[in-house]
Order: sequence, then structure tokens, then C-alpha cells
Amino acid sequence: MSVSVRFDDIYKDFGPVRVLHGVSFELPPGRIYGVLGENGAGKSTLMKILSGYEHASAGEIRLDDRLVSFKSSRQAEGEGVVLIHQEFNLAEHLSVAQNIFLGHEQRKGWLLDDRAMRQQAARYLKQVGLVINPDTPVRNLIVAEKQLVEIARALSRHARVLIMDEPTATLTPTETRRLFELMRQLKADGVTLVYISHKLDEIEAITDEIVVMRDGRFITRAPTDSLTRQQMANLMVGRELSDMFPEKTPPASAAPVALAVSGLSVPGWSADISFTVRAGEILGFAGLVGAGRTETFEGLLGLRKRSAGTVSMSGQPVTLNTPQQAVKLGVTYLSEDRKGKGLHVSMGLAQNLTMLMLEHYAHPLLDLQAERAAMAHAKDEFGIRTGNLAARARSLSGGNQQKLALAKFLHPDPRVIILDEPTRGVDVGAKRDIYFQIHALAQQGRAVIVISSELIELIGLCHRVAVMRAGQLQTTLGMDQLTEEELIAHATGTH
Repeated sequence: MSVSVRFDDIYKDFGPVRVLHGVSFELPPGRIYGVLGENGAGKSTLMKILSGYEHASAGEIRLDDRLVSFKSSRQAEGEGVVLIHQEFNLAEHLSVAQNIFLGHEQRKGWLLDDRAMRQQAARYLKQVGLVINPDTPVRNLIVAEKQLVEIARALSRHARVLIMDEPTATLTPTETRRLFELMRQLKADGVTLVYISHKLDEIEAITDEIVVMRDGRFITRAPTDSLTRQQMANLMVGRELSDMFPEKTPPASAAPVALAVSGLSVPGWSADISFTVRAGEILGFAGLVGAGRTETFEGLLGLRKRSAGTVSMSGQPVTLNTPQQAVKLGVTYLSEDRKGKGLHVSMGLAQNLTMLMLEHYAHPLLDLQAERAAMAHAKDEFGIRTGNLAARARSLSGGNQQKLALAKFLHPDPRVIILDEPTRGVDVGAKRDIYFQIHALAQQGRAVIVISSELIELIGLCHRVAVMRAGQLQTTLGMDQLTEEELIAHATGTH
């Protein structure tokens, strides 16, 4: 069952932009490989070529010394090469079971064998630790559950080479540990696994070897245990990285309350949530998947129905019934769902950037030159890697899409910024840049709220952290109380 993979002199061009430059390396069979690199390094593109979603402009790929060139992902899956995408590739209107077997439906004579597919889907869901009815429509799932469905679907394909692109970006530590147990079992069964991640602690924990790419080129392959996390990070960015988080500067004692929320309730998700955040403060929100953090803020911004709650800004009552109202009042919200609610990936970069401020660029005709100038400035300020400012957002790597989304929701110059998983899918060098940008926003007197599943991120960045569990706000911890143990204890109810 085990299969080796070899890339020979792979080039890839998107129009005039070359994104892969003669990549060559081999992956011997039956091991777990971590693929590292900054956003735009070419990791995902290379793996999409291997799995039939993209085609190389030049070069060859061999499986067990057999030359292959897959015309489609279906053909690749037929050979046992399966990719779990960084971005969800699910049909929202279909059920979980229908998504798992989409394109590979089981039949009984002329008819679909729905019963067999539901039974097998339930078995795959159990393997990934997701306890839901296989008939549940995917549109009813939260982000983390959709990720687990993606993994279950990959298991149904009986992969010999399984490629995972940022599979834990939405998962809790418990779900991540369960996934690692599954990966170890697959490895024992002879599957070759490729694990793309920016989380160096996970790379260290689960992989046997690492492959580093930079600027579309292969840099090195090495045993994981031969490198420290710091050395991995340095190889990724090609320079020494230090001081991951900026030094915390507490807000002034007399800083006014920028946003006060009292008794906010979102039916089915959270109840009686109250908090304040001051100008110049970074307030974090921690909690397990399903704790209701994202849904609470979607309710606050009018993206979900709320049944109770009052909001004031700078001491004045305000009404936030729609995101548009919020933007006009100086509040912006960057969703954790980058493609679904953050960006219009079929539109251009500048169009995405200026979407929240069209009245600023239309007099009444749209000032295209001003839009292009704004995009050029954002490209430099946020480190967005693209060779073409006129490109569509879908052409960017996942991490660069995240940077564009961040630029978009900061473009209206808000007083209060709510960032939901702001560094998801972002490499270690870009993470540091974003942390310093968030710190700078607070230093400018803005109030920043960070919702994150990464405890180290919350501890290193925030002045205070509110912890939610099962739709309730459990506690708010000050800087001197911020430890992983303390946050986990409150999030799990074991404090």
C-alpha cells in the first residue's frame, strides 16, 4: 500500500507570474512529512499539482517511480492521492453523508444506496470524533465541524498518499490530538502523509521529516528531531526571527470605555454576555469550539438574531442591527470564515479592499486610480504577496487572502476592531507582523477584540482574556493570570 512520491523540476506559472521554480525532492513511503514555508512559498500549489487540482507548467511527478500526470482530482483519488483543502470544498446544501460520498456514490442497482452511505459515513465521522447525524445539512455545521467532515471524506477515499493543508486551523487541542492519533494509525497502515501547517509545535509533535519551501523553491528536507522550532522558523523566512510578540503596553488608567456590551443573548449559542473594552486595550476571547464566541459577536453585529442585549460606545447607546451600521459607527468585524464572510474571492484585490468604503471612492463614478493606489499601499503595509495587483482574490495563497481580509476590515479606520482567528492559515513570519500591527492599533487608541483558539496567541498579545464555556462568560483574566493552564481550566470547567 505504501507509495513514494518524487517531484522532478516542477515549474508552475499563473499567467506571467511564476510561483514554482524547478522544485525537486522525494518523499519515501510510509512516513509523515511536514511541509513548511511562508505564505506564497508554493506549498499548497505544489500539492494541488500532485492531487490533480492544478497542472504543472513543466516537470514530472512520479509515484513509486511511475510517471503520473493527473488531469483531475478524481483521477488522482483513483490512484489513492487525496487532498484535504485549506479552504472548505463542501456542498453547503447537501447532507454530511452526501458530501462524504459526493462523486463516489454507492449504488444498489440503478438507485443510490443511501442507507449504506449513511452507515459508512457514520463510521468515518466516528473515526474523526464528530458525533452528528449523517443526514445533517452541511450549512448547519460550525466551521470546526466542517473541517472534520472534510477529513472524514478523505478517509472514505482510502488514500495511499494523504495531503492535509492546515487541517487543525479550526480544531480545539482535544480534536487535534484525536486527529494525530488517526494520522499515526494511518501511518502504521502504510499511508504516506503530507502535513502542511504553520503551527511548529504540531509539526514537531506529529511529523517524521520536514520539507521547507521558500519563494517557490525547495530549500531543504531534514529529520524533524534534528531541528528546533526556532531553526524551522528561520529556514522558512530566510532570516533570524525573535521577539514574536511586542512588549505589552497597558492602556492608560483613564482610558475611556470604547465598547460596552450588557446582557447579550444569541438564541441557541450564548446568554447574558456582558463585557467592556477600553480604548488602547486588546481584549481576548478564549473557549473551546462550540463555546459560542463567534456566534456571540455575529449576534452583536447583526449577522445572527439576538434576543437581548444593549450596546454603548464611548458611553452613548448605539444600535447595531447590521454590519453596515457597525462600520458607520466605527466597528468592524473580521470573520473566521475568510471565504464565506470575509472576502469575495471571485473579485479583484482592490475591489475587496475598498468594499466597505465605496462612498469614499465613488463621486459618483468610481475612482479606479484611487482604488489602485489604496491597494498598492495595503500590499506594502500588510505584506500581501502578489505579482499582479489586478488579480482576483482567489489567486492568492490562503495566508495572503487572510492578510487582504485584515487590510479590508481595517481600511474604514475603525475605533473598535473585532478579529476572529486573525492569524489562521498565516505563516510564522506573517503572524509576527500581524501581532505587531494589532499592538500598533491599540497604541493608536483603538479598542481591539481578538477571538482565538491559540492560547499562546492570547497570552502573548492580550491585556485581558474573557473565557467562554457552553454559551456563558465564565471569567475575565488579567495579564498576571494569563497562563495556558488557567485558560484551559476555565474553558473546560475544571477550575
